[in-house]
Amino acid sequence: MVNEFSRRRFTWAALAAVACTPVFAQTGTRPIRLVVPYPPGGPLDIVARALADKVKDSLGTVIVENKPGAGGNLGADLVAKSAPDGHTIVMGAVATHAINPWLYTRMPYDALRDFTPLTGVAQVPNVLVMNPQTAARLKISSVADLVAYAKANPGKLNYGSGGNGSAGHLAGEMFKSQAGVFMVHIPYAGGNPAQLALLTGEVDLTFDNLASASANIKAGKLKALAVTTAKRAKATPELPAIAETLPGFDVNTWFGLFGPAGLPADQTQRLNKAFTEALASPELQARFATLMAEAMPFTPQPFAEFVKRENAKYERVVKASGAKVD
Repeated sequence: MVNEFSRRRFTWAALAAVACTPVFAQTGTRPIRLVVPYPPGGPLDIVARALADKVKDSLGTVIVENKPGAGGNLGADLVAKSAPDGHTIVMGAVATHAINPWLYTRMPYDALRDFTPLTGVAQVPNVLVMNPQTAARLKISSVADLVAYAKANPGKLNYGSGGNGSAGHLAGEMFKSQAGVFMVHIPYAGGNPAQLALLTGEVDLTFDNLASASANIKAGKLKALAVTTAKRAKATPELPAIAETLPGFDVNTWFGLFGPAGLPADQTQRLNKAFTEALASPELQARFATLMAEAMPFTPQPFAEFVKRENAKYERVVKASGAKVD
């Protein structure tokens, strides 16, 4: 009798344990946690959610989790310190992996050593824009005109940005360095105040995000001179690239996927294959186009080399700018 009772008690306990076990543990699969180190609703978050939905057939459930803070460092650090098992990855960016390591006095992770690069995802060009009245008054209609005026009138032009160390600030510093000119930098508390200052003529020019500036460019409220990427952007083929006047100039906002350091090669290849195949889909590319973004797929090793180049480039730019965040 005791044995029968014990057997039944064991059977019900086993059944209860199975019933309480998450489905992914029963099937041998687990959802992938895709950390977005910025608040919901921004371009990086929108791209991450579109990509997560596209890979569900090949990778299963991908849960997007927003972990904003410290300019993206908080979410990136969470993944850097996660187990390298292929179930926790981060949508990193030019800030988390190229700019912040030189901008912040103290970093919680090493951008190159603490991650396994998986693939680039997308890039969003920045655009050099002027207040139209200022451009007309100074007879500036091209990058060459701007360089010529700035050289002849050092310190008379100013440019706004979303703050010290922002993409717009560093693009301006790179422009000054490569063109051999001096312009006064005026930092604002975010991209929107900087754009408002440009619209009202408080500043002469900015290096703004193309998606953010496009509506005012189309309405004639801003005058676009060129995009900041190495080549013309697909979204605005009529606009030249600054590199056509200043060879080698290349600044853009890029996003990419990273796992923790030590991610096994088979997991790295599996994730790369699923995400790059998704990036090739017409549906996803059409979605990117609404954000003025272009897909940027890489295999792991070339992506790692790209990140190293970007990191080294922004080391030079940040140090030259003197920008620091404590």
